[in-house]
Amino acid sequence: QVQLVESGGGLVQAGGSLRLSCAASARTLSPLGMGWFRQAPGKEREFVAAISWNGGSTYYADSVQGRFTISRDVAKNTVFLQMNSLKPEDTAVYYCAARASTKVSVVGGEYRYWGQGTQVTVSS
Repeated sequence: QVQLVESGGGLVQAGGSLRLSCAASARTLSPLGMGWFRQAPGKEREFVAAISWNGGSTYYADSVQGRFTISRDVAKNTVFLQMNSLKPEDTAVYYCAARASTKVSVVGGEYRYWGQGTQVTVSS
């Protein structure tokens, strides 16, 4: 069992930055691939970024490539999403997700554990 808690969301002006954090309380010793997804009202959940269990590999959606950076502190089971040059279309609830695998995935359905989400609002 894994519990995930996101933090760091808020209101920011276009062009600004936010840093999201996700703290994982794992009750398993299995390696955890981690990812960030987002969902805006009326839209389906969208992949944002993912990172492998050891932080060795990262993946980004084209829409955030070059603006967002995912990282993790493996020892502390914490993953971060640094969001720069934010745009109004980045407005969404951002969810942290985890899967018990050494391999990463960009498919939300492959993640078993999810946080409750943190709201990010970017004003124009």
